[in-house]
Amino acid sequence: QSLLCHLLSSSKWESNEAETSTFISTLGYTSADYYYHLVKNMVFSLVAELRGSQFNGLNMQGRVPSSRVNAVSLFCLPLITLPDLTPLLETLLLYQGDASKEILSSEFLEAVNDAFLKKKISLPESAVFSLWLRHLPSLEKATLHLLDQLVSIQLNSLEEVASVIKDSLLPQAASHPAIFRFVNEIFKNALLETDGTPEVMTIIQVFTQLFVQAHQNENKQHKFPLKAYFPYHHQPLVTALLRRPFELPTAHWSQHLKRISDMLKILVEDTNITSLGDLFEIWFLVARFGEWLDIAAEQLLKSAAEPGALLWLLAFYYCPQNENQQRTQTMVEAQAVYNHLMMLFSCTVLSVKDLEAAVHSITDIEQCCNRHLITHLLTNFLLFSSGGHMIAKEFIHSITEATDTRKEVCNLLVRTAHRINHSGEENQRTVKLLNELLQKLTLKA
Repeated sequence: QSLLCHLLSSSKWESNEAETSTFISTLGYTSADYYYHLVKNMVFSLVAELRGSQFNGLNMQGRVPSSRVNAVSLFCLPLITLPDLTPLLETLLLYQGDASKEILSSEFLEAVNDAFLKKKISLPESAVFSLWLRHLPSLEKATLHLLDQLVSIQLNSLEEVASVIKDSLLPQAASHPAIFRFVNEIFKNALLETDGTPEVMTIIQVFTQLFVQAHQNENKQHKFPLKAYFPYHHQPLVTALLRRPFELPTAHWSQHLKRISDMLKILVEDTNITSLGDLFEIWFLVARFGEWLDIAAEQLLKSAAEPGALLWLLAFYYCPQNENQQRTQTMVEAQAVYNHLMMLFSCTVLSVKDLEAAVHSITDIEQCCNRHLITHLLTNFLLFSSGGHMIAKEFIHSITEATDTRKEVCNLLVRTAHRINHSGEENQRTVKLLNELLQKLTLKA
């Protein structure tokens, strides 16, 4: 604040400190009071100039020269974190001149973004969104900062993940298609660079859920069509995936999943996709709506639906490439394990030996994608079958040790716990078991 006052004070006065003090005291102010009001008045004056004053009915905003706006942004650089400057920061970020190129200095935009990410300043959402739209390096830095935050914390609950993501303002900002598509590309690269690690996949899925909520809450007048976010995808598939499970009766889940599976099968197999890039884009679209995939695995065990479509959907997720009939082999192996589990599902008393055949089937197969799919089915069997409850704590050790999938199982349990807590449909016994298994795996880590 002293630096700002020094910049604003008259050079004539500054050359004679005694004269300055006398002038201030004559006005009836202490130095602190005077400088405080000086700062407030200068900020108010600059804000009024930029927003445009009404004079004889004429809006003067367009008459502020671009060089003047740029100079004001440079002037703010050493003062970014000064609370009294916040109205000026907001006005600058929302200012739209008639120039074709950016008129705010890049140094200013970077400094504001850094201060916001470090929580040294607080800005209205509209100002933050404008910052990211007009300066993509800041948006990239904000997205990577969020990923770093989330990867560094231990994943104990999706509520914690959702809270951190919401606090970043990125899901809300993603209501603008340009921001959504930019963040989407960063997420895809992060997933590829980490070889599809469960933590990153869960982060992307939670982000997508929060984005869908923000988009649904958007005022209809300002809402963009879905095609603006997913311009190159099959729109009926996008619409089906965007339906939140709670929007449909539970009895209709299997039918909805079969529709998704059927559309996906036509896209992947009947249109004869040859490009791995195109196949990845379809897979990534499905993967980011992972809540439906988790429900598909549950419905296989809990509903009387015909399992073919749901197994194919899971086989595509875990084994998207169909080279040398890999997905066909995946389906055969998954079907065998599924049949074995369904024979045991109604048993109220089970031993670990009863499920050993399924564990051996995981360790004997070569394709890791099959192991992940079968681990998913086995974990759900432990959670939702009466007999599975009895041996879950003992058997979970066998799954994670035999397949080295402790993190994967942890993420699955966390997602399931989150969904059950929000639906309120499952009995407390399942909730208690979920918490105990999570505690066991977390302590083991």
